[in-house]
Amino acid sequence: MSKKKLLMFVLMITMLKGFTQQHLLTVFFQHTVGNQPLVLGETYKNPFGENMIINRFRYYVSNIVLIDNANKKHVLPNEYYLIDEADSASKIVTIKSPVATIKRIEFLLGVDSIRNVSGVQTGTLDPMKGMFWTWNTGYIFAKLEGTSDSSHAAAHAFSYHIGGYKPGENAARKIVLNLPSANEHPSNIIISANINQWFQSTTNVHIAQTPVCHSTGTLALQIADNYSTMFTIAPIQ
Repeated sequence: MSKKKLLMFVLMITMLKGFTQQHLLTVFFQHTVGNQPLVLGETYKNPFGENMIINRFRYYVSNIVLIDNANKKHVLPNEYYLIDEADSASKIVTIKSPVATIKRIEFLLGVDSIRNVSGVQTGTLDPMKGMFWTWNTGYIFAKLEGTSDSSHAAAHAFSYHIGGYKPGENAARKIVLNLPSANEHPSNIIISANINQWFQSTTNVHIAQTPVCHSTGTLALQIADNYSTMFTIAPIQ
């Protein structure tokens, strides 16, 4: 075998080895209000006892990173996932993991600044998805809408559209979730998001006082800080 053919053979084996080391990892997103499963149109109480009916809940997940047991970070090819309670398929994300052992998963809740200024996008970033303000303001990173008899807005609505990518108003949040040691070789991960955290964590947000947030700024940053704590790893049943 010539040196050239030998080199090509070694390269092919290396590529095949790298391919076989890819592991499919399925991430399931589930949504709750406290300890109750979220059902759109049902009535719940937030942490302050305010009745609320949730009609829409959606958010962007991007920049996924997996950390192995040696604390080595594996940055995955970036995709932008729009998780939508009204679309069950969107809550199942299948990714190719370069490692079988995972200690921690990290992701960005929102859309990075580059994509906010990259012109017309397609796929989940298509402005027609209803998660975009203007070219100057950028994407809505997370959206929570519903009605509450505590709201003084028209039709007793409450509506939180959270975004902002510029310095001083960046509402994107890095989420870091540790996996239980018993689940370090996962093929499935369940990530649970508790909507009650939108209203409490670092800042108390009462529907009666603040039923609407549709712009960047201080309130959006406070709500983003709140909901950045809503994620936990749920046990596989």
